[in-house]
Amino acid sequence: MTSFLKPENALKRAEELINVGQKQDALQTLHDLITSKRYRAWQKTLERIMFKYVELCVDMRKGRFAKDGLIQYRIICQQVNVSSLEEVIKHFMQLSTEKAEQARSQAQALEEALDVDDLEADKRPEDLMLSYVSGEKGKDRSDRETVTPWFKFLWETYRTVLEILRNNSKLEALYAMTAHRAFQFCKQYKRTTEFRRLCEIIRNHLANLNKYRDQRDRPDLSAPESLQLYLDTRFEQLKIATELGLWQEAFRSVEDIHGLMCLVKKTPKPSLMVVYYVKLTEIFWISSSHLYHAYAWFKLFLLQKSFNKNLSQKDLQLIASSVVLAALSVPPHDHTHGASHLELEHEKERNLRMANLIGFNLETKPESREMLSRSSLLAELASKGVMSCVTQEVKDIYHLLEHEFYPSDLALKALPLITKISKLGGKLSTASSVPEVQLAQYVPALERLATMRLLQQVSNVYQSMKIETLSGMIPFFDFSQVEKVSVDAVKQKFVSMRVDHMKNAVIFCKKSLESDGLRDHLANFAEQLNKARQMIYPPDRRSSKLGALLPSLTEVVAKEHKRLLARKSIIEKRKEEQERQLLEMEREEESKRLRLLKITEEAEQRRLATEFEQRKNQRILREIEERENEEAQALLQEAEKRIKKKGKKPIIEGDKITKQTLMELTLTEQLRERQEMEKKLQKLAKTMDHLERAKREEAAPLIEAAYQQRLVEERLLHDREQQVHIESTFVCCSCIFACVTWILAFSFIFSLK
Repeated sequence: MTSFLKPENALKRAEELINVGQKQDALQTLHDLITSKRYRAWQKTLERIMFKYVELCVDMRKGRFAKDGLIQYRIICQQVNVSSLEEVIKHFMQLSTEKAEQARSQAQALEEALDVDDLEADKRPEDLMLSYVSGEKGKDRSDRETVTPWFKFLWETYRTVLEILRNNSKLEALYAMTAHRAFQFCKQYKRTTEFRRLCEIIRNHLANLNKYRDQRDRPDLSAPESLQLYLDTRFEQLKIATELGLWQEAFRSVEDIHGLMCLVKKTPKPSLMVVYYVKLTEIFWISSSHLYHAYAWFKLFLLQKSFNKNLSQKDLQLIASSVVLAALSVPPHDHTHGASHLELEHEKERNLRMANLIGFNLETKPESREMLSRSSLLAELASKGVMSCVTQEVKDIYHLLEHEFYPSDLALKALPLITKISKLGGKLSTASSVPEVQLAQYVPALERLATMRLLQQVSNVYQSMKIETLSGMIPFFDFSQVEKVSVDAVKQKFVSMRVDHMKNAVIFCKKSLESDGLRDHLANFAEQLNKARQMIYPPDRRSSKLGALLPSLTEVVAKEHKRLLARKSIIEKRKEEQERQLLEMEREEESKRLRLLKITEEAEQRRLATEFEQRKNQRILREIEERENEEAQALLQEAEKRIKKKGKKPIIEGDKITKQTLMELTLTEQLRERQEMEKKLQKLAKTMDHLERAKREEAAPLIEAAYQQRLVEERLLHDREQQVHIESTFVCCSCIFACVTWILAFSFIFSLK
């Protein structure tokens, strides 16, 4: 790791490395500088270094390096200059976006060039072979090789920036801007998977914000500016989700908005609430939840009528018509008929959940399930005066399908009205927050409702009817479709009928079917047994009942009095408990205020300590700079003396010579002297070589004569040594022979003895 005295030197070194093509080394140099603990005070040079750093990260697609550098730069400048961090991050995202667009343009240009390369052949032979082997087209292959890496890097850029800026009150505006740009990226390039992940990331950030409430620089959602930024982000998320067709994610976005409103207990601006209900109508319509769709339209109508004073009468009429038609589109039968207790409980919970999202307050009582119903909605529309605002065609179709009785020609009377309604709607004026209203979407539901009403009225008049006659009464559908509608109506107990295809007739019977009789057999049996018991054992007369009740009346009154006293005691205890809880809450608020005050004081002390440390560091830097200037002056004087001694003219560059310049001059002079010394040594070595060669040439014959003389002397010496050796060998042999003779003699003597 190279250490630099000043950040400018690191930037200069990085530019030199870039010029020679060593971008990785340049990036590592800047990364070491940014992550170093030596440079913790913000200065303008660091901003230029960060610009160059993010440019290198984008060029080399080094997302991890970019994240580390931005985190360190956030630590450096979030307390001093947040705008600098904003500029760096904007530059980072802009570079990533431009690279992705450039890669996309290159891929398109390459594809066009390949298409026009040969007018007689669609594809080159190598392209055909490659497509058969890999199973992908040329465009897919070019996208995978060129476009996908840059799009992946751009997505990683957005994720990195959001992770760096999350849950910081000083960076929340930049966080919201980044989230909006990420949403637009997903919308522009149809990135549905990345959009889901982005929504989950933002959702987790908000959850962590609520989880860690003692976090430093935590955004305060109760502040209007912060709340507006968070709501704008969620509403943008909702818009993009509906435009991409991700209806499940759109519903989760609605839940996020509602949860945020419940968290801060504040209602957004009416313009945002209009968008909220418009998207709710789309979501509920796609999910075939017609009842909730109608309620959402009703809330939208009330909101527009109350807050939009510039709304024209025509626009209000179309919105009111949508409300009424949405209510009529709700099936008239109870779809919970015959459901189990568990299913009813699930339906109740679902109603409560949807009512909270729409804005209706339902109580958690068993009978509250009936509050969100078709009949209650129509009654509410009549009481709120919605019927007076609708068009005449909608008003006529409402009265025809809900209040009139035309068993034979109800559908024929409804047909022209439905045809007129299908032509109504369109774009609304700019004063309306609702972009457009299309009444034609309700035509299939109206035709289905008209068919069910006709079957209901016909079943009250006729016992049987030919299939052809019934088909002639309903001009919307053929009989197969009518049969499907009738099956649903019979299943939900709306109509009691059956179709006999053998007789080619429709038979209308009583409401209860044979299956109902089998299902309710035990209940009917119990009811008949109860009647028989009353006939066998008739009840006592009324006077006897009263006579039996009067003696126990005093006891009942006493019990009721005790119950009331107990209830009074319970109420008093609850009041005391409530007062105790209020007192406890006040104590907690006071302790929280004291903690916040202590945290503020500690933060102020830390700030003062940081400023003191910064001033100390600046003083040390000034002292270092002054010391360097003194050393530079000393080096300058020494250099001038040395140059004057050699009789050369001093070299002065500008008015001021720095220590670095003097060191460079000194190094240059030393290098020149070293080169001159090397030249002298080379010349001396050459002279010594010639002298040594001459000496060896003169000594060669003398060495040869000495060598020959030495050979003669060594030969004589060898002969003398040989003679001495022979003589010594003869003496030794004589001694050995004498010894052997003596030994033999002694052994013979001993043998004689």
